[in-house]
Amino acid sequence: MAAESTATAPSSFPSTHRPRPRSRPSFVSLRTRAANPATVNAAAADPAPAFQSVTAFAPATVANLGPGFDFLGCAVADASLSLGDTVTATLDPTLPPATVSIASVTSPSRPHLADRLSKDPLRNCAGVAAIAALRALGVRSHAVSIHLTKGLPLGSGLGSSAASAAAAAKAVDALFGSRLGLDDLVLAGLESEKAVSGFHADNIAPAILGGFVLVRSYDPFHLVPLSSPPALRLHFVLVTPDFEAPTSKMRAALPKEVAVQQHVRNSSQAAALVAAVLQGDAGLIGSAMSSDGIVEPTRAPLIPGMAAVKEAALQAGALGCTISGAGPTAVAIIEGEDKGEEVARSMVDAFWSAGKLKATSTIAQLDRLGARVIATSTMDQVLEASTPPLML
Repeated sequence: MAAESTATAPSSFPSTHRPRPRSRPSFVSLRTRAANPATVNAAAADPAPAFQSVTAFAPATVANLGPGFDFLGCAVADASLSLGDTVTATLDPTLPPATVSIASVTSPSRPHLADRLSKDPLRNCAGVAAIAALRALGVRSHAVSIHLTKGLPLGSGLGSSAASAAAAAKAVDALFGSRLGLDDLVLAGLESEKAVSGFHADNIAPAILGGFVLVRSYDPFHLVPLSSPPALRLHFVLVTPDFEAPTSKMRAALPKEVAVQQHVRNSSQAAALVAAVLQGDAGLIGSAMSSDGIVEPTRAPLIPGMAAVKEAALQAGALGCTISGAGPTAVAIIEGEDKGEEVARSMVDAFWSAGKLKATSTIAQLDRLGARVIATSTMDQVLEASTPPLML
């Protein structure tokens, strides 16, 4: 078996209260001079671990939501927490201090997927986010090993990389006492996202915060959580065809110029979507989500059968339908779950009849929690488990 790679934390981490640096140096030791006073103070603290091991889960996300390209997204999950990624972060005294190692990558539902993911922490979304979280915490005396369990397929438009990054950042932060703010956790995840698909937070922000999130600006960094009424019973029919749509390819298809009239129309639809979320108006959410006139028209032709899938979803009773993120997953909105199976079946059939693609469906709910800790173990528990019983 190949030796595990380790990596140290990056030498700078953007503060949520200062403009983001225009460029950042390569990954180097934590012992180098920090980029700003906030980072220096964090590094001086060198926090003590709160646990021996922490397991965190982060949900799938639906980015863009139609007209909200790169600034709107929401978190979705199922009751079994299979629609998302899980990361276990463990203190590892066998590693050099201030380093991260990817100990394992598994995918129970897609065994072949694990072989496609690197164990190099600098080339793995969970590893990059874990390194960034260690840096933000100022950890210098401890090393962490990461076990990543993938529940999401790659290149699906469900925020697979963001889920790995969010779970890793959350697990590492909790390992050292949950000292980071939500913005700092998102920024740690963004270090990972920028390496995969660019510096945009419409997946990582809802993966961390849960619910609907609006990304207002990056400089200064400002997220706006959109609180929907608890009575809103929004369900998402997610249909993923057997087809991979790399984010880089889907971004390359975007128009280089947009007419003013198109811009105005899309802006009004995005504003209506935000208002609908805050008001709990499921019908308006679906209508606005279906009304993107800029991004969806250029991406839909790259996903075989997508136009027919959207039409089938609406005819089956969905309130709205669009491409989830960069695709190829199609997402339809329904209120309650009564029509879920019918809508899902219609969409799966349309992918096959119009695009000759097999597809799988999942019915999920709005996930209001975002990344969360699901298990911990203390040093005492580890010692207790490894100590043989006393024989009398």
